[in-house]
Amino acid sequence: MNYLLKLFYLIGFLLFFATFSFAIYFAEKMNDFRVSAAKEKVPSYKYHFVLVPEEVDNNYWRLIEKGARDAANQFGIELEYVGPKQGNIDEHLKTLEMAAAAKVDGIISQGLTEKQFTPLINKLVKNGTPIITIDTDAENSNRNSYVGTNNYYAGFIAGQALLKDTSGIVNVAIITGSFHSINQKMRVNGFKAAVKGEERVRIIAIEESKISQIRAAEKTYQILEKYPQVNAIFGTSALDGIGIANSVTLLNRVEGMYIIGFDTLDETLAAMKKGIIDATVTQEPYEMGHRSVELMIKIIEGKKVPTTNYTNTAVIHKEDITADMKEDTVK
Repeated sequence: MNYLLKLFYLIGFLLFFATFSFAIYFAEKMNDFRVSAAKEKVPSYKYHFVLVPEEVDNNYWRLIEKGARDAANQFGIELEYVGPKQGNIDEHLKTLEMAAAAKVDGIISQGLTEKQFTPLINKLVKNGTPIITIDTDAENSNRNSYVGTNNYYAGFIAGQALLKDTSGIVNVAIITGSFHSINQKMRVNGFKAAVKGEERVRIIAIEESKISQIRAAEKTYQILEKYPQVNAIFGTSALDGIGIANSVTLLNRVEGMYIIGFDTLDETLAAMKKGIIDATVTQEPYEMGHRSVELMIKIIEGKKVPTTNYTNTAVIHKEDITADMKEDTVK
Protein backbone atom coordinates (compact mmCIF):
# COMPACT_ATOMS: atom_id res chain seq x y z
CA MET A 1 0.00 0.00 0.00
CA ASN A 2 2.83 2.36 0.92
CA TYR A 3 4.48 1.50 -2.39
CA LEU A 4 1.34 2.40 -4.35
CA LEU A 5 0.93 5.64 -2.41
CA LYS A 6 4.54 6.65 -3.06
CA LEU A 7 4.10 5.80 -6.73
CA PHE A 8 0.95 7.92 -6.87
CA TYR A 9 2.74 10.91 -5.32
CA LEU A 10 5.69 10.47 -7.67
CA ILE A 11 3.47 10.41 -10.73
CA GLY A 12 1.60 13.48 -9.46
CA PHE A 13 4.85 15.31 -8.84
CA LEU A 14 6.14 14.45 -12.30
CA LEU A 15 2.88 15.61 -13.90
CA PHE A 16 2.98 18.88 -11.91
CA PHE A 17 6.63 19.45 -12.84
CA ALA A 18 5.93 18.75 -16.52
CA THR A 19 2.91 21.06 -16.52
CA PHE A 20 4.82 23.79 -14.68
CA SER A 21 7.79 23.51 -17.04
CA PHE A 22 5.51 23.67 -20.09
CA ALA A 23 3.77 26.72 -18.66
CA ILE A 24 7.11 28.49 -18.17
CA TYR A 25 8.26 27.50 -21.67
CA PHE A 26 4.96 28.67 -23.20
CA ALA A 27 5.09 31.95 -21.28
CA GLU A 28 8.63 32.61 -22.49
CA LYS A 29 7.62 31.88 -26.07
CA MET A 30 4.61 34.20 -25.78
CA ASN A 31 6.85 36.89 -24.35
CA ASP A 32 9.30 36.40 -27.22
CA PHE A 33 6.39 36.70 -29.64
CA ARG A 34 5.17 39.88 -27.99
CA VAL A 35 8.63 41.40 -28.08
CA SER A 36 9.02 40.39 -31.71
CA ALA A 37 5.59 41.76 -32.61
CA ALA A 38 6.35 44.96 -30.75
CA LYS A 39 9.57 45.34 -32.67
CA GLU A 40 7.68 44.85 -35.92
CA LYS A 41 5.27 47.63 -34.94
CA VAL A 42 8.03 50.14 -34.25
CA PRO A 43 7.59 52.79 -36.96
CA SER A 44 10.31 52.86 -39.57
CA TYR A 45 9.36 56.41 -40.53
CA LYS A 46 10.40 59.71 -38.99
CA TYR A 47 6.99 61.43 -38.91
CA HIS A 48 3.40 60.60 -39.85
CA PHE A 49 1.49 63.10 -42.04
CA VAL A 50 -2.03 63.06 -43.47
CA LEU A 51 -2.96 64.78 -46.74
CA VAL A 52 -6.68 65.61 -47.01
CA PRO A 53 -7.77 66.60 -50.55
CA GLU A 54 -11.00 68.10 -51.84
CA GLU A 55 -11.67 64.86 -53.76
CA VAL A 56 -9.41 61.80 -53.53
CA ASP A 57 -9.90 60.65 -57.12
CA ASN A 58 -9.53 64.06 -58.76
CA ASN A 59 -6.51 63.94 -61.11
CA TYR A 60 -5.38 67.36 -59.93
CA TRP A 61 -5.23 66.12 -56.34
CA ARG A 62 -3.52 62.93 -57.44
CA LEU A 63 -0.70 65.10 -58.76
CA ILE A 64 -0.51 66.93 -55.43
CA GLU A 65 -0.42 63.51 -53.77
CA LYS A 66 2.38 62.38 -56.08
CA GLY A 67 4.50 65.38 -55.16
CA ALA A 68 3.80 64.88 -51.46
CA ARG A 69 4.52 61.14 -51.65
CA ASP A 70 7.80 61.64 -53.47
CA ALA A 71 8.90 64.09 -50.77
CA ALA A 72 7.69 61.69 -48.05
CA ASN A 73 9.75 58.85 -49.53
CA GLN A 74 12.75 61.13 -49.79
CA PHE A 75 12.64 62.21 -46.14
CA GLY A 76 11.36 59.02 -44.48
CA ILE A 77 7.82 60.22 -43.81
CA GLU A 78 4.69 58.07 -43.54
CA LEU A 79 2.05 59.78 -45.69
CA GLU A 80 -1.66 58.93 -45.70
CA TYR A 81 -3.89 60.31 -48.46
CA VAL A 82 -7.52 60.27 -47.27
CA GLY A 83 -10.62 62.38 -47.79
CA PRO A 84 -14.00 62.64 -49.56
CA LYS A 85 -14.57 60.82 -52.84
CA GLN A 86 -16.49 63.90 -53.90
CA GLY A 87 -16.39 67.34 -52.33
CA ASN A 88 -18.16 67.04 -48.96
CA ILE A 89 -17.55 69.46 -46.09
CA ASP A 90 -18.80 67.12 -43.37
CA GLU A 91 -16.63 64.23 -44.50
CA HIS A 92 -13.66 66.55 -44.91
CA LEU A 93 -13.99 67.88 -41.36
CA LYS A 94 -14.48 64.39 -39.95
CA THR A 95 -11.28 63.25 -41.66
CA LEU A 96 -9.37 66.13 -40.06
CA GLU A 97 -10.75 65.28 -36.62
CA MET A 98 -9.89 61.59 -37.00
CA ALA A 99 -6.36 62.40 -38.13
CA ALA A 100 -5.80 64.62 -35.09
CA ALA A 101 -7.30 62.00 -32.76
CA ALA A 102 -4.83 59.47 -34.19
CA LYS A 103 -2.01 61.77 -33.04
CA VAL A 104 -0.48 62.25 -36.47
CA ASP A 105 2.48 64.61 -36.56
CA GLY A 106 1.01 66.97 -39.13
CA ILE A 107 -2.01 67.55 -41.40
CA ILE A 108 -1.93 69.00 -44.92
CA SER A 109 -5.42 69.99 -46.08
CA GLN A 110 -7.19 71.99 -48.72
CA GLY A 111 -8.48 75.19 -47.17
CA LEU A 112 -12.25 75.56 -47.05
CA THR A 113 -14.45 78.64 -46.87
CA GLU A 114 -17.22 77.02 -44.83
CA LYS A 115 -17.62 78.57 -41.38
CA GLN A 116 -16.98 75.22 -39.64
CA PHE A 117 -13.47 74.94 -41.07
CA THR A 118 -11.63 77.80 -39.35
CA PRO A 119 -12.74 76.98 -35.78
CA LEU A 120 -11.71 73.34 -36.26
CA ILE A 121 -8.31 74.29 -37.67
CA ASN A 122 -7.76 76.70 -34.78
CA LYS A 123 -8.69 73.98 -32.29
CA LEU A 124 -6.35 71.40 -33.83
CA VAL A 125 -3.44 73.83 -33.96
CA LYS A 126 -4.07 74.89 -30.35
CA ASN A 127 -4.01 71.23 -29.33
CA GLY A 128 -0.61 70.77 -30.95
CA THR A 129 -1.31 69.48 -34.49
CA PRO A 130 0.47 71.55 -37.16
CA ILE A 131 -1.73 72.40 -40.16
CA ILE A 132 -0.67 73.41 -43.67
CA THR A 133 -3.37 74.49 -46.11
CA ILE A 134 -2.70 73.58 -49.73
CA ASP A 135 -4.21 74.69 -53.07
CA THR A 136 -6.77 76.88 -51.27
CA ASP A 137 -5.87 78.99 -48.25
CA ALA A 138 -7.74 79.70 -45.03
CA GLU A 139 -5.79 82.83 -44.19
CA ASN A 140 -8.10 83.88 -41.36
CA SER A 141 -7.37 80.65 -39.49
CA ASN A 142 -4.36 79.79 -37.34
CA ARG A 143 -2.96 77.39 -39.92
CA ASN A 144 0.83 77.30 -39.83
CA SER A 145 1.41 77.89 -43.54
CA TYR A 146 -0.16 77.89 -47.01
CA VAL A 147 1.29 76.29 -50.15
CA GLY A 148 -0.27 76.84 -53.57
CA THR A 149 -1.28 79.21 -56.33
CA ASN A 150 -1.93 82.88 -55.73
CA ASN A 151 -5.42 82.51 -57.15
CA TYR A 152 -6.14 86.25 -57.35
CA TYR A 153 -2.95 86.71 -59.34
CA ALA A 154 -3.85 83.76 -61.58
CA GLY A 155 -7.14 85.44 -62.49
CA PHE A 156 -5.40 88.78 -62.91
CA ILE A 157 -2.87 87.48 -65.44
CA ALA A 158 -5.70 85.76 -67.32
CA GLY A 159 -7.37 89.16 -67.64
CA GLN A 160 -4.09 90.75 -68.71
CA ALA A 161 -3.67 88.08 -71.38
CA LEU A 162 -7.14 88.78 -72.72
CA LEU A 163 -6.36 92.50 -72.98
CA LYS A 164 -3.09 91.81 -74.76
CA ASP A 165 -4.47 89.17 -77.13
CA THR A 166 -7.64 91.00 -78.23
CA SER A 167 -8.67 94.28 -79.78
CA GLY A 168 -11.94 96.11 -80.22
CA ILE A 169 -15.09 95.45 -78.19
CA VAL A 170 -14.85 92.30 -76.08
CA ASN A 171 -17.97 90.87 -74.44
CA VAL A 172 -16.82 88.33 -71.88
CA ALA A 173 -18.57 85.40 -70.24
CA ILE A 174 -17.01 83.61 -67.28
CA ILE A 175 -17.56 79.94 -66.46
CA THR A 176 -16.35 79.27 -62.93
CA GLY A 177 -16.01 75.94 -61.18
CA SER A 178 -17.87 77.02 -58.05
CA PHE A 179 -19.52 80.15 -56.71
CA HIS A 180 -18.58 79.04 -53.17
CA SER A 181 -14.96 77.91 -53.54
CA ILE A 182 -12.57 80.64 -52.40
CA ASN A 183 -9.93 79.84 -55.02
CA GLN A 184 -12.52 80.10 -57.81
CA LYS A 185 -13.86 83.37 -56.37
CA MET A 186 -10.36 84.82 -56.22
CA ARG A 187 -9.67 83.88 -59.84
CA VAL A 188 -12.85 85.65 -60.93
CA ASN A 189 -12.05 88.70 -58.78
CA GLY A 190 -8.51 88.87 -60.13
CA PHE A 191 -9.80 88.71 -63.70
CA LYS A 192 -12.33 91.46 -63.02
CA ALA A 193 -9.61 93.66 -61.53
CA ALA A 194 -7.41 93.23 -64.60
CA VAL A 195 -10.11 94.37 -67.05
CA LYS A 196 -11.67 97.00 -64.80
CA GLY A 197 -11.60 100.42 -66.39
CA GLU A 198 -11.19 99.02 -69.91
CA GLU A 199 -14.23 100.44 -71.67
CA ARG A 200 -13.88 98.03 -74.57
CA VAL A 201 -14.23 95.00 -72.25
CA ARG A 202 -17.57 94.10 -70.70
CA ILE A 203 -18.41 91.08 -68.55
CA ILE A 204 -21.80 89.88 -69.78
CA ALA A 205 -22.45 86.75 -67.70
CA ILE A 206 -20.95 84.52 -65.00
CA GLU A 207 -22.13 80.92 -64.64
CA GLU A 208 -21.15 77.96 -62.43
CA SER A 209 -20.00 74.59 -63.79
CA LYS A 210 -19.64 72.84 -60.42
CA ILE A 211 -16.30 71.45 -61.66
CA SER A 212 -18.10 69.51 -64.41
CA GLN A 213 -17.09 69.47 -68.07
CA ILE A 214 -20.65 68.65 -69.17
CA ARG A 215 -22.15 71.44 -67.08
CA ALA A 216 -19.51 73.87 -68.37
CA ALA A 217 -20.54 72.96 -71.93
CA GLU A 218 -24.23 73.38 -71.07
CA LYS A 219 -23.69 76.78 -69.46
CA THR A 220 -21.59 77.95 -72.40
CA TYR A 221 -24.28 76.84 -74.85
CA GLN A 222 -26.97 78.69 -72.87
CA ILE A 223 -24.88 81.85 -72.65
CA LEU A 224 -24.15 81.93 -76.38
CA GLU A 225 -27.82 81.34 -77.19
CA LYS A 226 -28.92 84.15 -74.85
CA TYR A 227 -26.02 86.54 -75.51
CA PRO A 228 -24.84 86.02 -79.09
CA GLN A 229 -22.63 89.10 -78.76
CA VAL A 230 -20.27 87.20 -76.41
CA ASN A 231 -16.91 86.85 -78.15
CA ALA A 232 -14.62 85.86 -75.25
CA ILE A 233 -14.94 83.27 -72.49
CA PHE A 234 -12.77 82.63 -69.44
CA GLY A 235 -12.96 79.25 -67.67
CA THR A 236 -11.58 79.33 -64.13
CA SER A 237 -11.06 75.57 -63.82
CA ALA A 238 -9.58 73.00 -66.22
CA LEU A 239 -12.80 71.17 -67.01
CA ASP A 240 -14.48 74.50 -67.73
CA GLY A 241 -12.09 75.21 -70.58
CA ILE A 242 -12.77 71.87 -72.25
CA GLY A 243 -16.53 72.24 -71.89
CA ILE A 244 -16.37 75.77 -73.31
CA ALA A 245 -14.37 74.56 -76.31
CA ASN A 246 -16.86 71.76 -77.01
CA SER A 247 -19.88 74.08 -77.10
CA VAL A 248 -18.14 76.77 -79.12
CA THR A 249 -17.18 74.13 -81.68
CA LEU A 250 -20.70 72.67 -81.70
CA LEU A 251 -22.22 76.10 -82.36
CA ASN A 252 -19.64 76.84 -85.06
CA ARG A 253 -18.44 79.88 -83.11
CA VAL A 254 -14.71 79.16 -83.05
CA GLU A 255 -13.86 81.95 -85.49
CA GLY A 256 -13.86 85.27 -83.70
CA MET A 257 -14.11 83.67 -80.22
CA TYR A 258 -11.32 84.14 -77.67
CA ILE A 259 -11.09 81.39 -75.03
CA ILE A 260 -8.74 81.34 -72.07
CA GLY A 261 -8.81 78.28 -69.83
CA PHE A 262 -7.10 77.01 -66.72
CA ASP A 263 -4.44 74.30 -66.34
CA THR A 264 -2.92 72.03 -68.98
CA LEU A 265 -5.02 68.95 -69.47
CA ASP A 266 -4.26 66.94 -72.59
CA GLU A 267 -7.64 67.99 -74.01
CA THR A 268 -6.86 71.64 -73.33
CA LEU A 269 -3.49 71.41 -75.07
CA ALA A 270 -5.09 69.61 -78.02
CA ALA A 271 -7.72 72.36 -78.34
CA MET A 272 -4.96 74.98 -78.19
CA LYS A 273 -3.05 73.27 -81.00
CA LYS A 274 -6.24 73.32 -83.09
CA GLY A 275 -6.71 77.03 -82.40
CA ILE A 276 -9.93 76.60 -80.39
CA ILE A 277 -8.53 77.61 -77.00
CA ASP A 278 -6.23 80.64 -77.26
CA ALA A 279 -4.47 80.53 -73.89
CA THR A 280 -4.49 78.80 -70.53
CA VAL A 281 -3.25 79.51 -66.99
CA THR A 282 -0.75 77.03 -65.60
CA GLN A 283 -0.06 76.08 -62.00
CA GLU A 284 2.13 73.48 -60.24
CA PRO A 285 0.21 70.85 -58.22
CA TYR A 286 3.19 68.47 -57.97
CA GLU A 287 5.35 71.24 -56.53
CA MET A 288 2.57 72.11 -54.06
CA GLY A 289 2.54 68.57 -52.68
CA HIS A 290 6.32 68.23 -52.52
CA ARG A 291 6.88 71.59 -50.86
CA SER A 292 4.11 71.07 -48.30
CA VAL A 293 5.86 67.98 -46.91
CA GLU A 294 9.20 69.79 -46.78
CA LEU A 295 7.64 72.70 -44.90
CA MET A 296 5.79 70.45 -42.47
CA ILE A 297 9.07 68.79 -41.48
CA LYS A 298 10.57 72.21 -40.76
CA ILE A 299 7.54 73.25 -38.70
CA ILE A 300 7.74 70.10 -36.56
CA GLU A 301 11.46 70.61 -36.04
CA GLY A 302 10.88 74.15 -34.79
CA LYS A 303 12.22 75.99 -37.81
CA LYS A 304 10.62 79.17 -39.10
CA VAL A 305 8.76 78.91 -42.41
CA PRO A 306 6.92 81.56 -44.45
CA THR A 307 3.21 81.69 -43.67
CA THR A 308 2.47 81.98 -47.41
CA ASN A 309 4.27 79.97 -50.09
CA TYR A 310 3.08 80.68 -53.62
CA THR A 311 3.95 78.28 -56.43
CA ASN A 312 4.54 79.51 -59.98
CA THR A 313 1.66 80.61 -62.19
CA ALA A 314 1.80 81.74 -65.82
CA VAL A 315 -0.26 82.08 -69.01
CA ILE A 316 0.80 80.02 -72.01
CA HIS A 317 -0.25 80.11 -75.67
CA LYS A 318 -0.05 77.61 -78.51
CA GLU A 319 3.56 78.49 -79.26
CA ASP A 320 4.54 77.79 -75.63
CA ILE A 321 3.43 74.14 -75.73
CA THR A 322 6.44 71.84 -75.64
CA ALA A 323 6.72 68.23 -76.83
CA ASP A 324 7.21 66.92 -73.28
CA MET A 325 4.36 68.91 -71.77
CA LYS A 326 1.91 66.48 -70.17
CA GLU A 327 -1.39 66.67 -68.38
CA ASP A 328 -0.66 68.26 -65.04
CA THR A 329 -3.96 69.37 -63.57
CA VAL A 330 -7.67 68.74 -63.57
CA LYS A 331 -9.25 71.31 -61.33
